[in-house]
Amino acid sequence: MKITVQSIRFNADRKLLDFIQKKADKLDTFYDQIISGQVYLRLEKVEDEANKITEIKLTLPGSQLFAKEQCKTFEEGTDLAIECLRKQIEKHKQKKTASVAAAKKAVLAEVQDEF
Repeated sequence: MKITVQSIRFNADRKLLDFIQKKADKLDTFYDQIISGQVYLRLEKVEDEANKITEIKLTLPGSQLFAKEQCKTFEEGTDLAIECLRKQIEKHKQKKTASVAAAKKAVLAEVQDEF
């Protein structure tokens, strides 16, 4: 899967980019039809320690999934966002399977009505 990372208001180091790519590649094990992903890393100017925002958008055939986390570190935010996306992928797969099963059932009912 192709991942593009944009760091806003700072320059991300290679270690962080490799970490994000490694975590995002694990999503391929759950769903192999992910087209691409965009990761946005932002620093908020607030007094709170949790000023690092990680946003991940995945493009799937026919839909998009999105997760946003605000944490103390980008690594922690990436972990939480990836876990959120994994759950969304599981729901997406269940919906897709249910709709395919319903379509097959409708076709079978139609074929049986002809006989």
